[in-house]
Amino acid sequence: MLAARQIPTGELDLESFVEERFSFQEEDIDYEDLYESLLQVHLNPLDLQEATADQLSALYILSPIQIDSFLAYRQRFGPLISVYELQAIPEWSLETIENILPFVQLEPVSSRQQIPGLSRIKAAENAYLIFRHRRIWQTRKGFTRPDTLHNGQPGSRYLGGPDDLYLRLRLQQPGDFSIGFTADKDAGEQFIWDKQTKRYGFDFLSFHIMLYDKGPWKTITLGDYQLQFGQGLVFGSGFSVGKGAETIATVRRSSLGLRPYTSVLEAGFFRGAAATYKSGNIEWTGMYSLAPRSANVQLIPDSLQSAESYLSSLVGSGLHRTPSEIQKKGQAREQNIGFNLQYQSNNRGFQIGSNLLHTLYSQPLLPMKRIYNQFEFSGRTNYTGSIYLSYNFANHYFFGESAMSKSRGRGYIFGIMSSLNPHIDLSLVWRKYDRNFHSFYGNAFAEGSRPINEEGLYLGLNFRPGRKINWSAYYDHFSFPWLKFRVYAPSSGNEWLTRFSYRPHKKLHTFIQWRAETKSRNLMATEQTGNSYLLATGKRNNFVWSLSLQPNQWWQFKSRVQHSSFTINGQNTQGFALLQDLSAHLGNWKFSGRYSVFDTDNFENRQFLYEKNVLWAFSIPALYGQGSRFYLLGQYRLNRKITVWLRWAKTVYTNRESIGTGLQEIQGNEITETTFQMRYQFNR
Repeated sequence: MLAARQIPTGELDLESFVEERFSFQEEDIDYEDLYESLLQVHLNPLDLQEATADQLSALYILSPIQIDSFLAYRQRFGPLISVYELQAIPEWSLETIENILPFVQLEPVSSRQQIPGLSRIKAAENAYLIFRHRRIWQTRKGFTRPDTLHNGQPGSRYLGGPDDLYLRLRLQQPGDFSIGFTADKDAGEQFIWDKQTKRYGFDFLSFHIMLYDKGPWKTITLGDYQLQFGQGLVFGSGFSVGKGAETIATVRRSSLGLRPYTSVLEAGFFRGAAATYKSGNIEWTGMYSLAPRSANVQLIPDSLQSAESYLSSLVGSGLHRTPSEIQKKGQAREQNIGFNLQYQSNNRGFQIGSNLLHTLYSQPLLPMKRIYNQFEFSGRTNYTGSIYLSYNFANHYFFGESAMSKSRGRGYIFGIMSSLNPHIDLSLVWRKYDRNFHSFYGNAFAEGSRPINEEGLYLGLNFRPGRKINWSAYYDHFSFPWLKFRVYAPSSGNEWLTRFSYRPHKKLHTFIQWRAETKSRNLMATEQTGNSYLLATGKRNNFVWSLSLQPNQWWQFKSRVQHSSFTINGQNTQGFALLQDLSAHLGNWKFSGRYSVFDTDNFENRQFLYEKNVLWAFSIPALYGQGSRFYLLGQYRLNRKITVWLRWAKTVYTNRESIGTGLQEIQGNEITETTFQMRYQFNR
């Protein structure tokens, strides 16, 4: 009876998944780590036979009532036999099953790890090698011959070529082991072997070995890794999102524990060793990390003794193209020692744990004092500790974490996710982060990019009157008790979003979304009086309408309209973007294309448009000014082992004769980019 209904395949449509759940990219945030984590979950799927409520919540797909229904069904009937049985779970629709299948599996534990030793590695389910080349074909100023400065010295230029190079090797068996090697060279960086400047061919190298479920050891890792426990006040690196169209599930962080680091971002990860030991309902995790960090180093002159140095700032861009950027590479050493203790109840509905992280820098970190950063961390050592808990009762999730850093600054976050009935979900989150709370690897729910100097209250709602209609909304009020960058006074603001989605059938989906935000900021220097800073309230509005049509399995069409406005100090500016997408799947070929036009008054109204790209690459250009952009993406499967991607993108501006500033400047009004990628899969 169950098998009579067609179950969709577990293919991952990353663009749609991101667009429907995660925050739209109105800010200049690098989402690569988020997307990388998404794909890691896809390649290492969650075993539904053992999944906890916390792990299911981390998928950002299921409502509290759906999670509770699944756990009750599994407890009553035992292990699931096949994916068709998912249709028997109350509150689980075919759409729910379709969304979750790319991230889960139904593999009995006894079927794992039966191939011994080295042969197990050779037979890894996910075993592949990827090579990627990317280039912008117009000449940036950094690649031209240096001009002569007023002091007679040549101007700064990039030392390397304009090619982006990327290499990834991965050998992975879900639930057993993961071995990975990643190498990356950005445009402008040299491909050189130079121990003195800490460059070994590619500018960035990353490696990890991780073992799963080896006796009492849940995970053991060497190399690069991340940790995520509690609500992210201490260990929050990795998979987490903020406010967006998914107004319920994304407000809560999940204790995903120890995970391999596979991104090319050159910050936000640990390098060393870590392990999780499990004994009954209790898990212990210990970690050690010693990693080089790029930093600006300053000398303390001393005529009597050797000059001592300190770090004026850490540099997280990962770019080492010019002599000055290369000089910053690896100038600091960051040592971390940390622990986690976690208890999980037998029914997996209650969890409590504690975190401790001690950080030591090779030199003191002494940021240049500004009016707004007087309470930022300074010194060589910091420690942060926390206690967290979560409790699942019927259709309600309670969660929270309380933390304190060496400065005695405190951070708190508490919330609830609740399904009032099968049609209505609510979420409520309160957080308070002191101005002197210092957490280097914290990534808790916040309006700002870090959990510091903020207090807020968030309310989210999701209403499903029927299978075809969905309405979601949130309201967030926040305040900043101390000064911030470009906000030289205590301030407050609010943000709200509403989204109406209609899916009459599987082939058609449309939604309308409106987001508004009110925040304070300093006025421009020309509008200041004397030595005082005037504050003004800026109001931003964003409107999105999207229509997606897939008449059959070979063709898909998508249209989208975006409009924004920004008002401050009585001045209103606007911007918009229109786009049309076309995707086709013809035999061994997959094609995607887009044509878009944009017109914005200024940078405040820049339009962020998520674009399809080659596997493991992500493109979210910020378009402002006037012009058009189009791209074509082709994917061809040569055979079972080899797949090739080709991508071409071009932006044409109609209101400028140059693009970019500084060494990134291009003379002309066009920018063209190509990407080539090849993947070789070993065991296909």
